[in-house]
Amino acid sequence: MSRSTRERIVDEALRLFAERGYSATSVAEIEAASGLSPGAGGLYRHFKSKYEVLAAAINEHASRTRIQVAESLAELSAMEASVDLEERLAHVCRAGLAKVREESELTRVFFRDLSQFPELVEVVREGLLQPMFDAIVSWFRAQPEYREAELDWTGIAAVLGGSVVHYRLFQETIGELPGHAEKDQFVSAWVRLALGLLPSPAPVS
Repeated sequence: MSRSTRERIVDEALRLFAERGYSATSVAEIEAASGLSPGAGGLYRHFKSKYEVLAAAINEHASRTRIQVAESLAELSAMEASVDLEERLAHVCRAGLAKVREESELTRVFFRDLSQFPELVEVVREGLLQPMFDAIVSWFRAQPEYREAELDWTGIAAVLGGSVVHYRLFQETIGELPGHAEKDQFVSAWVRLALGLLPSPAPVS
């Protein structure tokens, strides 16, 4: 499916912001990357300013994240009956890693430029980051093995979700895998640690 002009502007602007920085990217460069005549004002037919393009990119990523989280929880719920707990945990971990990797461009923009836009930092926090941690809490509470467990799921989600985010952020910012651990190693260790943090599952009746 071909992208609309507006979608091209948002996608290419975010890519350029990630590569060069927000301040170093001109409107004309965004127009050229989007297939518009640079400097002819085509961007302004869709957005009032370069800032509005950045805000649109971040808000659209946040909206997409909310949809993805709901879909992922539905998918994970559907596999409960036929998949053992370790495999379910691995699936959660891999889904988190994939999501953080998907947001790599936005991550670079976040660390480089968003401190000057606190209102956009809030969108990232409440629209992208917090929903991921909330999803982990919801997932654990929905598992039949732990339905009766009285545990600090919020704290557990902070530890487990934080490690997933850190794994990808380390790779993005440093250029290497943390501890040189490959993804399969990380997922395996994450599952073992997750199981170790939890009490023995109650039998499912």
